[in-house]
Amino acid sequence: MNNLSELLKGLEVEVLSRGAEGRELSEITVTGLVYDSRKVIPGCMFVCIPGVKVNGHDFALQAADMGASVIVVSGPVAGLTDTGAVVLQVPDTRYALAFLSAAWFDHPAEHLTTVGITGTKGKTTTTYMIRSVLENAGHKVGLIGTVEVIIGATHIHAENTTPESYLLQEYFAKMVEAGIDTVVMEVSSQALKMHRSQGFVFDYGIFTNLEPDHIAPGEHETFEEYLQCKSLLFRQCRHGIGNGDDAHFAQVMEGHTCDLESFGMSETCDLRAKNIRLVTGPGQLGVSFDTEGVWPLSVHVASPGKFSVYNALAAILLCRHFGVGTAELLKAMANVHVRGRIERVPISPDYTLLIDYAHNAMALKSILTSLRAYEPGRLVCLFGCGGNRSRDRRFEMGEVSGQLADLTIITSDNPRFEEPLDIIADIRTGMQRTKGEYVEIPDRKEAIRYAILHARKGDIIVLAGKGHEDYQEIKGVKYPMDERDLIRDILREEGITPVQG
Repeated sequence: MNNLSELLKGLEVEVLSRGAEGRELSEITVTGLVYDSRKVIPGCMFVCIPGVKVNGHDFALQAADMGASVIVVSGPVAGLTDTGAVVLQVPDTRYALAFLSAAWFDHPAEHLTTVGITGTKGKTTTTYMIRSVLENAGHKVGLIGTVEVIIGATHIHAENTTPESYLLQEYFAKMVEAGIDTVVMEVSSQALKMHRSQGFVFDYGIFTNLEPDHIAPGEHETFEEYLQCKSLLFRQCRHGIGNGDDAHFAQVMEGHTCDLESFGMSETCDLRAKNIRLVTGPGQLGVSFDTEGVWPLSVHVASPGKFSVYNALAAILLCRHFGVGTAELLKAMANVHVRGRIERVPISPDYTLLIDYAHNAMALKSILTSLRAYEPGRLVCLFGCGGNRSRDRRFEMGEVSGQLADLTIITSDNPRFEEPLDIIADIRTGMQRTKGEYVEIPDRKEAIRYAILHARKGDIIVLAGKGHEDYQEIKGVKYPMDERDLIRDILREEGITPVQG
């Protein structure tokens, strides 16, 4: 769709200039929808987006000089109405971009069943669980999330948990073209704050949990703002599903405009877990439980911990609305695996090696506490911290690992523009507040080698912080580094034959 008046339907717009020819908006067509000034083409519409570091309004005149025929702003730009371009003012250009993008791609979400998942933890795992169940039941499911975008057989590396609204609508359009009927996506608080997921109404919204996170410059100023942004999803969906056990459930759902269902372990929840059983096997960890309420089941999930129960409950309650059969659901639940989320790497039947994305104290505490419940011979935690980030995070992660792990292997993560040894020293400061045993091995491959060669029978070893990431960022350059590749190289170099499965 490229007729200007059609693109603008439903938006509050003030016309600051009708351009050199003074035409009616219904007479104008545009050649493209652009929000990056480097991509301006003659005859396009350029939307001025304010960013953390760069404001698109500063490039409005340049865009007009490059041939943009329509400029969308949220406030006057000196000299812009004299350029000959049509100038339109809206209250919020990010909000407008979302609706313009939906119209540009002819509203593809109307041809999909859309599922949005928000929360502090569990978004990625729950997304993959739902996709696994629905595909097992015969649906064609697209996925948009932290790790990747999946459109049929195409896998695209994700830059943001939730892409910019234009890219999101473009993905939707490609999914429709590929014959996909459902899309499951992570919806970050930043995406909700910046209106990336506007322009359509989700069929289903899911809330996993809420804990203080992303409270920092350029993210959220306060926890209250973080919570408020999460709650926006439930004013933009038809049916809401939430963790009724979460302390912030009522606040997140306040002002909701959707129908509501809840999951959890308390009697007030619509779907409840009971009889939770930790399951162990040679090099494996999982959890089994029964459900009562709207769908009584006996479920096994091939990932450990109480949080896996909550992720599964969210997926089960959602998939019930798709008419999924019990056998299909249980098969998918027992076999779902998520890259970088409590991901098991099979090496030996004597110990368990896991890769996880836990990259702050809250997430590290959660996974170590969950793994400790399996009563390992030793709980070994290998991690580093990112450079050019809060030093407090390093102290906190060191302290958490020192308290919960039997052995901590301190190594490097993404040092960025800092020296790895300086970051390690900060982690050590946190470690020394505890009595935890630790070693320092700056080279991450050598640190992993140490963990493997010193593993004991019954150990659980978790490589924390990198998860799905396949790079290490040093001095502004991202170098290839996938922990799975490092492990394979180490096993080959040490002459170790890994177990299968």
